[in-house]
Amino acid sequence: MKKFLFLLFISPSIFASPPSLERQIELQNLLKNDCGACHGLTLQGGLGLPLQSQNLSGKPDEYLIDIITNGRKGTAMPPWKPFLNQDEIAWLVQFLKNPNQE
Repeated sequence: MKKFLFLLFISPSIFASPPSLERQIELQNLLKNDCGACHGLTLQGGLGLPLQSQNLSGKPDEYLIDIITNGRKGTAMPPWKPFLNQDEIAWLVQFLKNPNQE
């Protein structure tokens, strides 16, 4: 029972299957070009908030995954659910929070 309860609190991104190396490169390009259009080409912010690791470090993965998946109503942040699957979104969150691990 304790093991089951422990699993409930683990981030879903831990269980995500990483995209292929080719897809990771595509996702990095998407991040730079599409996300960078609003969040700044260096992700330091612009129309959208900064997406640098120091700005995201205190935010739960689930929160960031939800924002990318569903967008933010009343803002320019669109839902990416039609274009990215959950594993890709979880990978992007980890890439943003830990850019030097790639």
